[in-house]
Amino acid sequence: MSEIASSLIVDFGATAPETTHSKPPPDRLLAGNPEQVARNYFSDSTGRFFAGVWESTPGKWRVRYSENEFCYITRGRVRIEHESGRGWTFSAGASFVIPAGFSGVWEVLEPTAKLYVIYEPA
Repeated sequence: MSEIASSLIVDFGATAPETTHSKPPPDRLLAGNPEQVARNYFSDSTGRFFAGVWESTPGKWRVRYSENEFCYITRGRVRIEHESGRGWTFSAGASFVIPAGFSGVWEVLEPTAKLYVIYEPA
């Protein structure tokens, strides 16, 4: 990416994202058969900052975060449980941050979409 292009606004509605399809690894899957799509609209030159849209069908899997992630749920409903047992349920319109070091379970209760902003500390 050139210096000029890297300093321009990234309009999610006018930019072609890098799209990936995935499923949780079998050793982390707890329930269902969730299919996930990530549309990454922005990655900085360090490879440590990302922004985009993520979608998933229902399912439940273990997570361990090395990154800090801001989430804004645009559709659906999820339940996230910390390994201590404390849980949170979020639906469309909710925003939250998952800090690096978080370990627990993501459960997509109904088809969900979120905007994400991720920062991977050094």
